[in-house]
Amino acid sequence: MLAGRCNRCRYELGLRLVPLRLGFRRKSSAELVGRCGENGAKSSKLVALRNSQITRHGRNGNVREAERVFRSMGFRNVVSWTAMLTAYAENGRLKEAVEIFDEMPERSVASCNAMITAYVRNGAGVSVGEAFALFCEMNERNAVTYGAMIMGFVMGGMICEAEKLYLEMPEQLRDPVASNVLMSGYLKAGKLEEAVGVFEGMRKRNVVSWSSMVDGYCKVGMIREARDVFDRMPERNVVSWTAMIDGYMKSGYITDGFELFSRMRSEGELEINSTTLSTMFEACGNFGKYREGIQLHKLALCSGFESDGFLGTSIVNMYFRYGHSVEALKVFYTMGMKDVISWNALLAGHVQNNEIEEAYRLFEKLPCKDAVSWTTMIIGFFKKGEVGESMKLFEMMPSKDHVAWTAVLSGLVDNGKYQEAVQWFIEMLRNCIAPNPLTLCTVVGASTGLATLNEGLQVHAYVVKSNLALDLSIANALISMYSKRGSVKDANRVFRDVEVPNIVSFNSMVTGFAQNGFGAEALELLDVIRHAGLVPNNVTFLTLLSACVHMGLVDDGWNIFNSMRYVYKIEPRPDHYACMVDLLGRAGLLDEALDILKSMPCKPHAGVWGALLGASQIHSRLDLAKLASEELFSLDPNNAAPYVVLSNLYSSVGEWEKDEKTISDKKMRLLKKIPGSSQIFVNNTAS
Repeated sequence: MLAGRCNRCRYELGLRLVPLRLGFRRKSSAELVGRCGENGAKSSKLVALRNSQITRHGRNGNVREAERVFRSMGFRNVVSWTAMLTAYAENGRLKEAVEIFDEMPERSVASCNAMITAYVRNGAGVSVGEAFALFCEMNERNAVTYGAMIMGFVMGGMICEAEKLYLEMPEQLRDPVASNVLMSGYLKAGKLEEAVGVFEGMRKRNVVSWSSMVDGYCKVGMIREARDVFDRMPERNVVSWTAMIDGYMKSGYITDGFELFSRMRSEGELEINSTTLSTMFEACGNFGKYREGIQLHKLALCSGFESDGFLGTSIVNMYFRYGHSVEALKVFYTMGMKDVISWNALLAGHVQNNEIEEAYRLFEKLPCKDAVSWTTMIIGFFKKGEVGESMKLFEMMPSKDHVAWTAVLSGLVDNGKYQEAVQWFIEMLRNCIAPNPLTLCTVVGASTGLATLNEGLQVHAYVVKSNLALDLSIANALISMYSKRGSVKDANRVFRDVEVPNIVSFNSMVTGFAQNGFGAEALELLDVIRHAGLVPNNVTFLTLLSACVHMGLVDDGWNIFNSMRYVYKIEPRPDHYACMVDLLGRAGLLDEALDILKSMPCKPHAGVWGALLGASQIHSRLDLAKLASEELFSLDPNNAAPYVVLSNLYSSVGEWEKDEKTISDKKMRLLKKIPGSSQIFVNNTAS
């Protein structure tokens, strides 16, 4: 075993060195003559031509043609052998690469680098060990050698080993190849600070270096920093532009993303590619930019991308997002190459648009199915409420990964099957499938829906035992669970243990306080949010307004509502207006409630009018009750509440005829108020 030690992590990671059959022996002259024949003196120009043909065929994925050229050569030099080896390496043919490497009459640094690359691209841990064994045997190494080996460590998740080798290599060989590889490894591992350190320390950067940092900042939502790096770039390629545009879109800066895309096209330095357009189509679908999506589709057609399978899948996804299944199908069937990803996009589109029957017919006819296909169809049945069909399909699934298990647990929770979700989670553990944070969040959600807190406590214990208590998403789910179960102290304890809470953490805790009668504590958290440097969002304000409603804090409610609009520039949504109408109405300020309702920039939904109706009943305002009821009749004709309220108010003022007419109208519509129900649990048993 060859052990590498990283001082930062303070642990040893061994790499098994296999017995080397990769010696640097040179074959005898007789062997060379026997292998190369008597035509060794052929024109060097012809050899160079054949070498370039092998390289070209290998890069195009045509390994057979590369082999044909190689075998037809009467005389081969080390470049010929290296070209054939590289062709195998680039196309994932490790076995053939090893065989030809063993047969080589002589080897160069380039041929050894190609062999290391072949091992690295194979991806298995043993292959990384063999690559490192060859690396250690080499008497001469260059920047490519180090870059390839560091890449192997990075791809194998051995960041500490990659860092150790980087620090040991000659400084003059680091930039830009090895530095770029290590920086990429840091970014994939979420180590932004270390990646920035490598970038800032580079003496020589290329466009890959700059583009990696732009993408790295964008991935963590640091858009300003990404744009600063982007603006300082001495040169940009299509990858740089696409990374910055995608960063804007993923962070919700749609206008900036479209402006940068337009600037990219107007500068005319380079042509957009399918990846750039795919990013734009995804943004159009996510943010309802239908008109822009149609224009981009025309641009894609004019640019000759009509048969591009990757881009076609993005367009299909976009049309399905709009609910336009016919247009999506037209695009799909005009696509050239269709792989399993394309078919899965079509399947997911039908599921997304609640076309479950069409989705299942497609699923049965799919030319190829993978785990995504099965999981998508399982989600589709859950979405329709057909839990039995989903579970039947799940049990038929040939290979179940953690994504499929999580989808099943989530589907059961969404359909109110909380106990079944917990039971299937236990079955998942029995099958030795390690749950990820999303899985555990789902199970915590299932525990929230159960009548007792026992299962939630057990899941929390499992989280602690699995060393996942510091995961932010799980902590937020636990805060929500304890809050909904009325255990505010436990929720607050989890909240206090979070090292760096995000706005979701604060929202969960504010909601917990508000729902359990701790209105003052909920309002105090707004100041804590500000001091933490976080920006409250619409959910934060909705929970704070709800707290004000429960506590009857009219002045605080007005202050929060106004700060939302004028300080944080967040446009209130109908639910915020509903809270304000409810708050003012409960306080007897019905005219002010009506004024704020009329000031809404959008049409009030049933919840807003329902809040006014409830307040009208409390304060016997028949005029406003009539107004709210008329609106509710048109918005929700099957709702019995307006009839009940009007009937009670007519009775209270002695207008018996109108009371009887209201009851008659209610009977004609065959409406009835849904009775409430309750259960008392004693020793975990409902009674």
